[in-house]
Amino acid sequence: MNPLEYLKKNEKESLEQLKDFLRIPSISAQSQHAGDIRTCAKWVADFLTKTGFKAEVCETGGHPAVVGEYHVSDKVPTVLIYGHYDVQPVDPLNLWKTAPFEPIEEGGFLIARGSTDDKGQLFTHMKAAEAYMKTEGKLPCNVKYLIEGEEEAGVDNLTGFIQKNAKRLAADVVLVSDGSQYGRDLPAINFGLRGIAFVEIKLTGPDRDLHSGSYGGAVANPIIMLCKMMASLHDENNRVTIPGFYDNTYKATQWERDQYAKLPFDAEQYRASTGAPKLWGETGYTPIERTWIRPTLECNGITGGYQGEGNKTIIPSWASAKITMRLVPNMKPAEICDKIEAHLKKICPDTMKFEIVKHAGATPVQVPTEGPWLAAAARAIKTGFGREPFFTKEGGSIPVVETFKTVLGIDTLLVGYGQQDDNAHSPNERFSIKDFQRGCLTSAALLDELSKVKL
Repeated sequence: MNPLEYLKKNEKESLEQLKDFLRIPSISAQSQHAGDIRTCAKWVADFLTKTGFKAEVCETGGHPAVVGEYHVSDKVPTVLIYGHYDVQPVDPLNLWKTAPFEPIEEGGFLIARGSTDDKGQLFTHMKAAEAYMKTEGKLPCNVKYLIEGEEEAGVDNLTGFIQKNAKRLAADVVLVSDGSQYGRDLPAINFGLRGIAFVEIKLTGPDRDLHSGSYGGAVANPIIMLCKMMASLHDENNRVTIPGFYDNTYKATQWERDQYAKLPFDAEQYRASTGAPKLWGETGYTPIERTWIRPTLECNGITGGYQGEGNKTIIPSWASAKITMRLVPNMKPAEICDKIEAHLKKICPDTMKFEIVKHAGATPVQVPTEGPWLAAAARAIKTGFGREPFFTKEGGSIPVVETFKTVLGIDTLLVGYGQQDDNAHSPNERFSIKDFQRGCLTSAALLDELSKVKL
């Protein structure tokens, strides 16, 4: 029995193991789940140890990371597999079909928080290694795992960990599955990621909530002032109005545009998948271009005032907003944060006190499309999915990919097994069981194909 046959024979067992993984509520952004995070890290390390790896739960200064190592020979490539075991918060809970951490199978999908982002996709690589060890007693190449626990938390302790452990994590290429195929039965290799910059702002007016009858009309309302500021951040063409926001932004090459032209894109189908009445975006660009190669600004949430049952007639003391900006090559998170800070301070009414917190961001990534690694990945995808892959970009961010390039000096293969409509970060997150199974086959084929690359 070879590794692919083993994976096919043990599909049910693999799915049940994934369910066990998903039952751990490893929400990194919420402090009440700190214990669950450590439980999950131990679960991952124990699985790798049973597989035959030297695995360790490592402190990072934040949530722990898991490092696994298996060495075959200095004569074959070393593949560093990255993933994250932490997941997003589950709110709003009332929109879930089931308890978020009690996986259910429905309509060919596995529904649970973390199923596609990223536990399910990560687990394909863990199962691929197990398949080799069970059938051949060894891996075809050297493999290292770096599996973190705070990718979803908006903090960055991993960069320092990688810098301190650069020798231990040294490899020839990185392999990441934390994204999407182009569409159903349309596997893809991703050659670019947008970056991200994240800020939180707060406006404070009166030093306490005020009676809206006694003070309404004489004291400015922080929620209304904040909404005016937020609404002004896009113009009539839906372009971001922050001065200098588009300075030196990346222009797509003809090769890229040729790849986009090959994609079977249906704008109406895309719209329908979102549930939105109509698509929206920067004038002069297609939906693909807007989400892959253009920078954007989004308000992720606004908070302020009374949110309880019934009415409370107040002018709230304060209001706050969370803002993220997706970046394209040549844009730097710190510079963009500085630009939005300067602009918001300028347009903030003098009736308000303005505060801003600038969080860690991620630099955009452009992956080389030439060379043996990409070709090896394409062959593996054909083995696992039965067809040649498309070449795409991703509108989201994987912050650590740039760190791998700058610190370890290696490029990353981005091979996602999910779908854009898997509800990542939303209620009823799901992962196609068929895609999970094909992902396991592809991950096994990847180890074989990458082992053949001549160094």
